[in-house]
Amino acid sequence: MRVFSAAGAVSTDECEDYLLLIDARALDRECLSRSLTEYDENMNIVTVGSFEEWQKRRMQNEPSAILFMIGGRKASDADVCDKISALAERFKASPVIVGAESDELAQLLKALECGARGYIPTSVGINVAAEAVALARAGGVFIPASSILAAKEVIASVTNGTRCADSLFTPREVVVAEALRRGKANKIIAYEMDLCESTVKVHIRNIMKKLNATNRTEVAYKIREFVR
Repeated sequence: MRVFSAAGAVSTDECEDYLLLIDARALDRECLSRSLTEYDENMNIVTVGSFEEWQKRRMQNEPSAILFMIGGRKASDADVCDKISALAERFKASPVIVGAESDELAQLLKALECGARGYIPTSVGINVAAEAVALARAGGVFIPASSILAAKEVIASVTNGTRCADSLFTPREVVVAEALRRGKANKIIAYEMDLCESTVKVHIRNIMKKLNATNRTEVAYKIREFVR
């Protein structure tokens, strides 16, 4: 059996240009490392289970990029978000790319919000993953095509829903209806809109009549239908 180091057939401890691959799952990180180096034999990779493990290795040089694999966890999880932010803060000159099983738009946006410069779902091929790393190293930001399409659908649905609501309600009723959808109480709606609570109740009655709804819960449900 051929023995591979983190970067392939040679040690990376002295490498000036290497990708730091962080993945708590040993088998997964070694498989990914080998796949990436087989795709690009010039790619040097250091694999570790955590940032702390990398610190203990006392590498002479900083990584040119960090690929942080979170597996089935979500970027929106508090501890995962904190780790992404900490890596982005620690390696200010090196892009952090997040790899995850999920390709949900919300998770991608959260990862970018935390400081990531790319998001690679496991649904893409190894060639796409390698090019995503190269793009991040060159100063770009990688976003998978599936997420762009999802964003387009969300924008379209919200726009269409807003148009439907605008044609049905008056401008103030649109604001009240959105507040009801968010579950806000009458007092809060009145305060935010600088209205009397009795006026808010009138708007709600009008909205209920237009939607043929019998209560606030039904109003909220029907309003959500507009933006689907």
